[in-house]
Amino acid sequence: MASNPTKVQTEKVAQPGLAKHDSSVLDLAFAMDCTGSMSSYIKIAQDNIRNIVEQLVASEKSDIQLALVEYRDHPPQDTTFVTRTHDFTPSVSKMKEWLNNCSAQGGGDTPEAVADALHDVYKLSWRENSTKICVLISDAPPHGLMQSGDGFPDGSPSGVDPMVVVRQMAEKGITLYSVGCEPSIIPYKEFFSAIAYLTGGQYVPLTAAKLLTQVIIGGAQEEMSLEKFMAEVDEEVQKEMAAGREINEEEMSRRVHSKFKSKGIVTKQLQRNAAELDEASATSKMYSAHANMAELKSKFTPMASPHMASLSMAPGFGGGAMRRSRGAPMHPTPLGMGEYVEAMDTGDRYETVETEATEQQVKRMVQKSKMRNVKKF
Repeated sequence: MASNPTKVQTEKVAQPGLAKHDSSVLDLAFAMDCTGSMSSYIKIAQDNIRNIVEQLVASEKSDIQLALVEYRDHPPQDTTFVTRTHDFTPSVSKMKEWLNNCSAQGGGDTPEAVADALHDVYKLSWRENSTKICVLISDAPPHGLMQSGDGFPDGSPSGVDPMVVVRQMAEKGITLYSVGCEPSIIPYKEFFSAIAYLTGGQYVPLTAAKLLTQVIIGGAQEEMSLEKFMAEVDEEVQKEMAAGREINEEEMSRRVHSKFKSKGIVTKQLQRNAAELDEASATSKMYSAHANMAELKSKFTPMASPHMASLSMAPGFGGGAMRRSRGAPMHPTPLGMGEYVEAMDTGDRYETVETEATEQQVKRMVQKSKMRNVKKF
C-alpha cells in the first residue's frame, strides 16, 4: 500500500482566483431510476446507505450531506410522478426514510425522465466549497436519443435537454458518475459515458446490484482524493486560458501528470477487477462535443450487447422477446431481467486502492478544470 499523499504547495493565481474547495466536505446526490426494473438496486441502496456514509466518514473524516432525486417518466407513459426531489440533508436517517419510501414500478416506454432528474440534481442546494458528486443509477436512456420506440422522440416534454444540463453541472463543479445497470444499458452506454466525461466523471458498469455499495464508496473516495490537487490543475488551465490559447488536453495532461509523478502524489482509485476503469472512448468524447440532444441523436448509434442473445432466450422473457415491459404493473415471472442478471456469476468485483496518480485521472481533472473555468475567461 502506498504512503499518504504528499502535501503539495501551490502558488496562488490573482485572477480569476483558484476555487476554494474543501475535499473533506462532500455533497453526494443520487439520481435513481425508480421504474419497475430497478427493484434490486433500490433495495441495495435502502439496506446499505448507513454503511456507505459510515465508511466514508471513517476513511475520509468527511462532512457529508446527502440528496436523492427519484425519477420515472412523463404522462401518459407514467402517471405516478416524473421526479421526486429530496434536497441535501446531513441526516442519514432522513436519507434512509426517503429510500424506504422509494419503490420500483411503472415506466412506460423504454426511455425515462433522465433529463428531468439531472435538471433537479443541478438545482439542489450544493455547498460552494464542497466536493460535489452525483451518482446516476439507470438502466434506460433519456427521451430524444432513440430513433424509434420513444413516446417523446423530440426529448423531454418539459423542454429540458440533458446535454445542456450536464454542461451546467460541470461548470458548477458537479462530477457525474453514470452507473449503468448492464446489460439493459449497454445499447446506450456511450451516451452515459459521454455525459460523465463532460463533467470529468466516469461510467461504471454494474452487472449485479450487490456491487453498488462499493461503487458508491469507491467513487466518492476517488473524487475526494483528486479534489485535493485540483488547485494545481486549475493553475495550469487558467494560465492557458488567460493567454487565449486553446488547451491541448493530451499535452497538458502529460505535463501535469509528470509534475504529479515527480512529487510522488498518491490518490485513491476505484478499480474494477484490479484495473482502472475504462477511459471514455473516442465515440463517447465525440458525443460529448454535441451541444444538444438533437445534434447528438443524428449521430447516435446504439451499441450491440454481447448479452442480448443469451438473455433473449432466458426463462420469463415472454418466449424469448428481449424488450422488457416497463409500463405495466410487475407480475411474477419465472425470472425477470434484474433477477436473471443478479443470478449470473459475473465475477466482477470493485475495490478502492491507493496508487500514484495516473494519467487517466489527470485527464479527468483537466476536463473538470476546463468546464469549471470556461466562463471565467
